[in-house]
Amino acid sequence: MGDAASAQAPWTFLTSHARVLLTLARDPSVRLRDVAETCMLTERTVQSIVADLEGAGYLTRVREGRRNHYRITPGAKFRHPAEADRDIAELLALFAREPSTAGSPRPEPQQV
Repeated sequence: MGDAASAQAPWTFLTSHARVLLTLARDPSVRLRDVAETCMLTERTVQSIVADLEGAGYLTRVREGRRNHYRITPGAKFRHPAEADRDIAELLALFAREPSTAGSPRPEPQQV
């Protein structure tokens, strides 16, 4: 495995569509320019992905003043037959919390 294993793989586990959806779920009023920066995509690519997600029923775009706000469709299912019985909300919940720092233990919950 050596050096080859330490080199960054040219693929990732999450697709660009998943990353854009996660970013919109975290901040429904985020600008697409900022989504593009977060996801390391072009703004045009993000616009296309948002159109795909909206067309497939995963989100709706609501105009509020001069800004768009994005609402994730509750109960939306994965498209692939292997995961078609699972809600997208499960993926969103998994990634909604901020990741812990690698190698650091998670902080204990504060008692009130």
